[in-house]
Amino acid sequence: MNDIIVGLQYGDEGKGKVTKSLVENGNYTHCVRFNGGPNAGHTIYYNNQKIVTHQIPAGVFYGITSIIGPGCVVDLRKLKDEMEIIKGLGIDVTSLLKIAYNCHVISNNHINEDIQKDKIGSTGCGITPVYVDKYRKQGLRMCDSNTDLNIEVIDTSVELNKENIKILFEGAQGYMLDIDWGNYPYVTSSSCLSYNACSTGVSLKTIDKIYGVCKLYRTYVGNYNFQPDDKNLVKLALAGNEVGATTGRARQCDWLDLNQLIKSILVNGVTNLIINKCDIIKEINVFNLYHDNHLMVFNNFEEMKSYITNKITIPIVYSESKYTI
Repeated sequence: MNDIIVGLQYGDEGKGKVTKSLVENGNYTHCVRFNGGPNAGHTIYYNNQKIVTHQIPAGVFYGITSIIGPGCVVDLRKLKDEMEIIKGLGIDVTSLLKIAYNCHVISNNHINEDIQKDKIGSTGCGITPVYVDKYRKQGLRMCDSNTDLNIEVIDTSVELNKENIKILFEGAQGYMLDIDWGNYPYVTSSSCLSYNACSTGVSLKTIDKIYGVCKLYRTYVGNYNFQPDDKNLVKLALAGNEVGATTGRARQCDWLDLNQLIKSILVNGVTNLIINKCDIIKEINVFNLYHDNHLMVFNNFEEMKSYITNKITIPIVYSESKYTI
């Protein structure tokens, strides 16, 4: 049976940390990215060194086959640079990394168009234009591209349905950035939800656990006016070092929206919830969340934790900033 990691907010929830914690236990044979492209950054600590991957699944750091799926889009120039960085760590990324034949390729024209026409604060990576070309049936796929990268191009429906394999699907971005369910139009151009893992060619029947990841507060990078005028949220951003892994831009912050989180859990079919950065809330000593359009104020972390646990019926892990769960 296979498992999925999915973001439940605006991305930046700490999915990279959860991926690391799951793949290093040795239970998986494959790690697969199923959406997005170089607009997503997953932070991994390898031999105590901070590495931010943008397109390559985290499985390469643990010697397991890692696949960029057909729902993704790939910038081959940036992928080459990322591969070189990982090779410099002594990892044989060439033998571990594979790309779906029907994954679409980002061109320089896509990037230029994205930068010139962006109105929502995108990463400028060409994401919207390449997905537009995909659905216009004008896109360039890996099977039709010429590249000097020595990467195996595969049919994921064959690779991922072999016997005796166990897959960890590594999602990018999050529920509130989903093209259908997110805060439209301030969204990405792919489906960020758990069910999109099956776009790789595996059956829904093979899915076991769906790990939903969020923070104990919310963060967002983009042009949507997100952060209220609250000095405690400024302290929160500083304490949490809230800077986008891909853009380097400061993330806006706001308190946890419990209604939004519960809906995201429902829509994604989450079986296990990981709530990250609980230590940051403790550090600023302010324990707030929104529920039913009201700002709920708690005296301490335990009160806040108890309230959340009573409203959410699935297993919850309350995690801190350190790189374990």
